Amino acid sequence: MPKRIADEAILSAVDDGFARQVAFLQDLVRFPSQRGEEHPAQSFMAAAYEADGYAVDMWRVDVDVIRDLPGFSPVAVSYDDAFNVVATHTPRNATGRSLILNGHIDVVPTGPLDRWVRDPYDPAIEDGWMHGRGAGDMKA
Repeated sequence: MPKRIADEAILSAVDDGFARQVAFLQDLVRFPSQRGEEHPAQSFMAAAYEADGYAVDMWRVDVDVIRDLPGFSPVAVSYDDAFNVVATHTPRNATGRSLILNGHIDVVPTGPLDRWVRDPYDPAIEDGWMHGRGAGDMKA
């Protein structure tokens, strides 16, 4: 497929799925996924990946297992309810290269709620911008 046609096909696919992706992000923003509270949002992501046909692996983070690995940083919070989710797409014809997309789902604390104009987990769209905790971060 010539590059120009491939580019147009990709842009068309993005346009066709845009409303669905915005609605999905709104659903995800509604999860209060501060550090230590990510499990429901991670389960939501795992279910969405499975519904789209991806193979999903979800496991609890065991700090004792990773403590001695290079790059480990000491943790000051509980990981008792922390999970990682990996979704894998295997193409019909495995050619070319692999692509890994990596992100996080936890958001910074909201601070005093009386300082907010609206609920921080209300994914409101104003002037073409979505507002809500995580909407402009890795949830997006």
